[in-house]
Amino acid sequence: MDAVTLLTTRYSSARLTEPAPSGEALAIIKQAALQVPDHGHLRPWRFVVVHGRKSLEKLGDIFAEAALEEDPSVANELIERARQLPLRAPMVIVCIAKCVNHPKVPLSEQIQSAACAVMAMQQAAFALGFGGIWRTGAYTQYEFVKQAFELGEDDEIVGFLYLGTCAQDVPPKTPLAVEEFFSDYQ
Repeated sequence: MDAVTLLTTRYSSARLTEPAPSGEALAIIKQAALQVPDHGHLRPWRFVVVHGRKSLEKLGDIFAEAALEEDPSVANELIERARQLPLRAPMVIVCIAKCVNHPKVPLSEQIQSAACAVMAMQQAAFALGFGGIWRTGAYTQYEFVKQAFELGEDDEIVGFLYLGTCAQDVPPKTPLAVEEFFSDYQ
């Protein structure tokens, strides 16, 4: 797939199944993350690859414990749903912005670099024939989850990249009207 086709046709896939990327494909996806813009060469990203049933269930346990810690009155159904979230794909990459204080590179820019890494990995997966979806939400903010992944005070989880093989065809996107989002400076 050429780069222009990739950039103009990429889509997210919420329904993912085996196989997940592995071997050379996973190596390419990982390398794509490390090629993103990185002012000051701070390399402000860390990634935790979660794959295999046991590891995905462990991540689900972290989510369930986080939900319970945030709201001790949370219903059992919500705790069980939290536990099942990582099982929606055969692989989840936890994407972390590992920020450092720097006089010329603000924390926001470091977080943006980490976000670019997530997008690059999803693009690479798509180009290699895999599906993926970048998920954020409350679990990126819960202190329990941050502690489980040993985040520092200024660090952030920028998302969970779910990867696998598309379980169903995704209907083509209707292209957005470019003129609704772009204008010329006068």
